[in-house]
Amino acid sequence: MSATGNSAERPTVLIVDDESTNIRVLAEILQNLYQLRFATDGEKALEIATTQKIDLILLDVVMPKMNGYEVCRRLKSVDATHKIPIIFVTSMGEVEDETQGFALGGVDYITKPVSPPVVRARVKTHLALKEQTDLLEQLSLIDFLTKIPNRRRFDEVLQREFASAGRSKTWFTLMILDVDFFKQYNDSYGHTRGDDCLREIAMALELTFSRPTDLVARYGGEEFGIVLRDTGFEGSCNLVEKIHENLQKLELSHLQSSVADRVTVSLGAVSLVPDQTMTPTALLEKADTLLYEAKENGRMRGICMDLTGGQKRVIISNEGAGG
Repeated sequence: MSATGNSAERPTVLIVDDESTNIRVLAEILQNLYQLRFATDGEKALEIATTQKIDLILLDVVMPKMNGYEVCRRLKSVDATHKIPIIFVTSMGEVEDETQGFALGGVDYITKPVSPPVVRARVKTHLALKEQTDLLEQLSLIDFLTKIPNRRRFDEVLQREFASAGRSKTWFTLMILDVDFFKQYNDSYGHTRGDDCLREIAMALELTFSRPTDLVARYGGEEFGIVLRDTGFEGSCNLVEKIHENLQKLELSHLQSSVADRVTVSLGAVSLVPDQTMTPTALLEKADTLLYEAKENGRMRGICMDLTGGQKRVIISNEGAGG
């Protein structure tokens, strides 16, 4: 993380203090190193932190209406802001004051009057720690083999987007996809080729679902999970056809398959406008049931179901033996 160079690449620090003199002092210390935002009260600080990308907050404790401890408590109670490191900047240097700040989630204390080298060192240290933490968290959500999101990330996004669709009364689609006869593929071509096959399928799926809000994840083994916002029944059916088309273009030979001479997939897709009668877990079960039905009825097909309108459609890949 660089503190020099293009300002757009610099971390953003929010300085919160009800005294403009104190803000100016901190701004002069940091102005050539970081992008700076300012707030003179707690409410404005919360507004900025929740609407802008803030990497670190320097927070005064003693402020009218809402003190720094309350601002910290509120920031730590919201998913969007609870990971922002908060350094308290205050003249309150008693042990019990520091203990309270740390208990609320603050990462450090700087006492007034501030020392420029101390401010720069503390800010630099905690921004570096945040960058490392963010990187480790990102890595923990990526599947090592395919380099796409893993099951943990899939579960998180499914819960969040399902709840969001329920609140906004918008369409939501979930797909579960399985590579046909993948055990036979591994047995015949070897696990190294099997790994390559999964990586190519993952890349093809990511190209199929290109919207920033779409999620393609490795669900487990040779299964993939797909979460789609604002996608209804007809849209999901069209996308199932596109999946088959894009996988055919890979031309991955699979001579041991019982349904084709190339790699094919089966999948279950469920679409609905969520209501209180459905949960993400139940939706997963329905998608998995459709996947099982697709495998039992010939594979290399997708079965789409509209849980809101009651429609159901089977979409068969035109890939076949000799294809």
